[in-house]
Parts: sequence; C-alpha cells; structure tokens
Amino acid sequence: MAPPIRFSQLSQRTGDPPISYFMRQAVENPNLISLAAGLVDMETLPVEEMRASLDALLTAPDRAQKALQYGTTQGLLELRQALLRHLCRLEHCTPMELNLTADDVVITTGSQQLLYILSEALLDPGDVVITAAPSYFVYHGVLQSLGARVLGVSGDEQGLNTQELEKLLARLTPSELSRLKVIYVVSYYENPTGAILSVPRRQHLLELVQRYSTEHRILVVEDAAYRELRYEGEDWPSIKRFDPNNEFVALIMTFSKPWAPGIKIGYGFLPRDLMPAVLRIKGNHDFGSANLVQHAMLEMLESGAYARHVQQLVAHYRRKRDVLLEALAEFLPPSWGITWWRPRGGLYVWVVGPKTFDTGPSGPLLQRAIQEGVLYVPGEFCYPPGMQHVPRHEMRLSFGLAKIDELREGVRRLARALAHCI
Repeated sequence: MAPPIRFSQLSQRTGDPPISYFMRQAVENPNLISLAAGLVDMETLPVEEMRASLDALLTAPDRAQKALQYGTTQGLLELRQALLRHLCRLEHCTPMELNLTADDVVITTGSQQLLYILSEALLDPGDVVITAAPSYFVYHGVLQSLGARVLGVSGDEQGLNTQELEKLLARLTPSELSRLKVIYVVSYYENPTGAILSVPRRQHLLELVQRYSTEHRILVVEDAAYRELRYEGEDWPSIKRFDPNNEFVALIMTFSKPWAPGIKIGYGFLPRDLMPAVLRIKGNHDFGSANLVQHAMLEMLESGAYARHVQQLVAHYRRKRDVLLEALAEFLPPSWGITWWRPRGGLYVWVVGPKTFDTGPSGPLLQRAIQEGVLYVPGEFCYPPGMQHVPRHEMRLSFGLAKIDELREGVRRLARALAHCI
C-alpha cells in the first residue's frame, strides 16, 4: 500500500465551502425551491446574442483565427479599451479623471480569480484583512487558505460602518497595523445583505486608508460585481472614483451577473505598481483567460447588445425582488419579530429574526425548511472565520435562480417552517 500523500499547508487550510451542501441539496431534490443559491435566472441568459456573436466571429476567417489563438496574459487590448470606456460611462468621467489607461485593466477568468490573485500577490500567512461582517463568504475561504487573519466590522443598510472601522484601526497595535494589507468591501448591493455603501462612507473609507498607510500602503479591494443590477436610487460613484491618483483602490467587476456566468470573464482596474505582480501570478495560472470569449464580449459591448441586455435584466430582477418582498410581508406576521432589508439592487435579501431564533446548519429551522421544500443560506456562514459571537438568527435569501411563481411559494414554505419552530 502506498504511503499517504503529503499535502501543502495551504491545501490543509482550505476547507470545503459551506454552500456546497446547499447546492447539492438543490440538485438532488428537484422539489426544493432554492432561495439559497446565488445563481442567475436561467430564463435571462443571452443565448441568441451569444450565438449571433460567435457566428459573426467564426464565419470570418481572419477574426476566427485571432479569436482561437492564444491571447495575452493581461487580456485582449481592444476589450480592455472597451472596458475602460464602459467604466467611464458608469462614472460619468474621462479616463484622465480616473488616471487610468488600458494598461491598468486586467481581464481574468471570473472576478473570483482576480480576488484570489490579488490576495496571493499581497498576503503572507498572518497578514491582516478587514471585511464587513457579514460579507462575501466565498472570499473568506480564499483568505483562510492563504493564512490571513480576518477582522470583521459591523455594517447596516448603508454598508460597512466606517465609524466602527475607524475605532478598530485605532485599537490595532503597531504590529497588527504593520500587517494590515487589505480592506475588502462589496460596494454595491452586497452579497449577502444587499446593502450599498453610502457615498460619505466611501469617502471616509478612502480617507482612513490614506491616513493609516504610513510605512506601507493599505489597499481597498472594491468588489463591484452587482453594480449594474440597480433597481432604484442613484448610481453612486465607485470608491475608485475618489482615488484620482490610482493608488489605493483595486476595483473588480464581472460579466457573470449582468451577462452570463458561463463565460467566466471578470476584470479589474488596478494601481499601476500592482499590475506586474498580478500578471506574473496570472501567467503561472493560465497565460491569459479564454481568448474566444473575450472577442465575443468585445462584440457584445460594441454592438450595444450588452447594454440592451442589462436594461432587460434590471427590469426582470426588479420584478422578482418585489415579488419576494411582497411575499415576506404577506406570510411573516409582525408578531414574529422578523425583519428584512430592502435591497436597491443585486440578488439578495437579508432576513433578521429574534435572537432566540437558530437559523444555523444544525438548528431546527433549516431541517424543517428542507422538509417543507425550501432552502436558505444560514447567516452565520457569512461572517469571517474565527470571529467570536457570530449571530445565529439571520439568513440570506436569493431571488436570482427561482422562477417568479416559485418565489412566493418558497416564502410560504419558509413561513410554515418558521411557524413550526416558533
């Protein structure tokens, strides 16, 4: 019998994603209505648009040959230029005002790859990262595998509370500050809470980072995956917009939510002196993301198909959000003491029960919900690993995957489970 494999410390620090159980439940039980999976609506996927784009590419020999050849590690130049123009349209400014060129844009295999590469470029085991609590739990897994120490800062419907962040920074010892490398924030319609970081907090966050960047620079990693899924309110400027010298903010975006996750294209706007390290590591990963898909997305952006699709998508998801919120108001009576946040965009609704509730994976509510035929994500999964006193009376609901008629039925089933546990 062969001796055991000796795994790396990194692989041993990498745990199973907690969401895997819920994904498996959704696949294995077709009668379950999943309000857990953060997937996009199958009916919205741009099948015809992608077919037309690929047909146009592959029936033109010169274009097809270029698209089917290796690309560059940084990504297709024409697409990087188009992405910079796209960002400037969102920000209502010029590239010069952002101090950005196409050389500051990188294209990756989804935004998750860029999150990982940035973390690998910046973090050693024991380095400190600050995130909102709760926050995007998949990124917590990346940080855990790299051996980072993650500190959480509370938030509300205006996002990460920068007043609490300021207090935390003041409490850190010189040794801890010397190891603080990253502050991570989902700035638009956060996963899991749906919160959007207010403009004063965006400005305050950047001011804090600049103030505390004395011996080394602290980087804000701004995850704007959901920015374009806005259903009401103004489109606020990114944190990056307040970084005119392109020094303190790495802005990450993706086509997974506003277009289609299957194309696996993310992109980032990075400080100039960060790009070389990112490209060295990405070169070790894959020599560059899929070139064919990059050419197809360039076609979508330049033809106007992307903009038209986003407009349709926003109308569809706005309706789904409203159906879910109306169902919560209908089936969860005020006497139960359950509240929820109203998201202005994104795919998630954050539900908060009385502190006596137990929404956790081993609690009675989750098992009863599965028996009733509905899934949610326990809120405790969304807090940084190792955090003390994690709340266990919260849950994340997603209106992304379930069909419109399933949303109301899913909440009705959840209400039955809640009534049983109450």
